[in-house]
Amino acid sequence: MTTQKLSTSQIAKRRGVSVKTLFAELKQAGYINRSDEDWVLTDIGAKFGGEYAQHTKFGQFIVWPENLLIDSALSHGKMLSATQLGEKLNLSAKRLNLLLSELGWIKKTPQGWQATPAGLTHGAKQKVSKESGQTFVIWHDTITRNQRLKQTVVEYLGEDADANATDKSFARFQHKFAAKHRTLDGHYVRSRAELIIDNWLYMNGIVHAYDRPLPIEAELLSDFYLPSGKVYLQFWGDDTGAMEADEIERIRQVYVDHQFALIEVYSHEITQLDELLPSRLRVHGIKAY
Repeated sequence: MTTQKLSTSQIAKRRGVSVKTLFAELKQAGYINRSDEDWVLTDIGAKFGGEYAQHTKFGQFIVWPENLLIDSALSHGKMLSATQLGEKLNLSAKRLNLLLSELGWIKKTPQGWQATPAGLTHGAKQKVSKESGQTFVIWHDTITRNQRLKQTVVEYLGEDADANATDKSFARFQHKFAAKHRTLDGHYVRSRAELIIDNWLYMNGIVHAYDRPLPIEAELLSDFYLPSGKVYLQFWGDDTGAMEADEIERIRQVYVDHQFALIEVYSHEITQLDELLPSRLRVHGIKAY
């Protein structure tokens, strides 16, 4: 039986508390975060059943299961600086910010570090230094529980990521669909089409990662990640042809839900990369040779 979803104000009314009080509880627990304009649903909040709904008049808002559990034991509701978070992960603040940038949760601007929409879903809060005027980001303490961040740190520090992963599904996936095609830059990819894309990126001077896990709790690999533009590139197909439309839509929705920038390449476009990719990359500030 499907659980009914209610707005925050409806939940507050049922519980006999003010809407302001309930919002404060949800924020304290790390279920929601505040952007400049509105409330943002975090990954923690989504785990407890929160999701976005659309109202024809009032726009987007967050709804919850009618039996919503607010697990206050998850968090102390404290905000951590990059230095404090780095200490917990055995990293300097500088290295931590570089990793958070690689994950696409923050980005560097002339004014300093800026939280991205994806960062907001992981508890980022934008701050400005009163002394220097530079921007920086602090983090809700639930970030210390984020498995994708932990795995990224393990990989960065050169530890055995596969042995330390809580779930081996990535390893099983890569074993089942072995990457046998060696590209010019030394990557091993699973299909000839991916080899062509990888070689195109390499020859055009574009730094890229292959088979990069999306920085979310759900386990999903992106075909390519281009860190300079914080954009993912997804090839919809394999050597047998195009993917099924419903599978494409399911994966694409993950990118939409987490506000990840995405470049899409279809099977029939593999022979047209020179004509198609430069303009798609420019949208994200990436220039090909």
